[in-house]
Amino acid sequence: MRRFFAEIKNISGDEIIISESEKVHHIRDVVRIKQGEAICVCDGKGNEYITTVKAISPDAVTLRVQEKRKASPSTNCTLTIACAIPKKAKFDEIIDKLTQLGVHRIIPLMTERVIVRLDKGKQGARHARWLKIAHSASEQSQRGTLPIVESVKTIKEVLSEAGAFDAKLIPTLFGERKTLQEVFAHKKPRNALVFIGPEGDFTDDEVAIAVKAGCIPVSLGDTVLRVDTAAIALASYFQLVFKEGLSPSKL
Repeated sequence: MRRFFAEIKNISGDEIIISESEKVHHIRDVVRIKQGEAICVCDGKGNEYITTVKAISPDAVTLRVQEKRKASPSTNCTLTIACAIPKKAKFDEIIDKLTQLGVHRIIPLMTERVIVRLDKGKQGARHARWLKIAHSASEQSQRGTLPIVESVKTIKEVLSEAGAFDAKLIPTLFGERKTLQEVFAHKKPRNALVFIGPEGDFTDDEVAIAVKAGCIPVSLGDTVLRVDTAAIALASYFQLVFKEGLSPSKL
């Protein structure tokens, strides 16, 4: 069944109206859904609506709600990834992949060694594009909720929220570190925060303030991963372990 997102304001009783021109074009002219066909609509807040198409026009698609239900969570652990902004346009790809992998919250991270520096105007334009990418990837991957894509934050701003998480990880290339298997051997978190560093890693001072805030330094293996690879690897690990119920010691 095709899945689309609709704003809460467009959901009224047993009727949903999709009026965004891009979505109407996609439904009407690309996937060619017809009157009477079933569509699953998500409101981005964890609710799914099983609907049938009541009417299609060039300006809107009107749906009749048959059933409302809660969307299934993508994992048993709510994952926030604070990822350093890499060079070029790779953060667009990171948003897309992390959305597909069920990450709950994505924070573009500014650290000392991040090369890309965005002024306020560029931050606003990038953030609007990231939201659009996350929305599209959510529909494509058929997840039931939209990820929260934050505006750009510093590591200190993210760490100010550290108390809200029951697991906090900071992968780094140096110093005393644990493996993921060691961290989660006897603990399955419900709400985790993972930092992903920039090209050149976090500075010693950044790791120190993260550890002071309760973060555990971890290793991601013997090779040095690119920013986008590290982010995808961590999200994949959480999806595998905390969705499928596997034991970390078995991986």
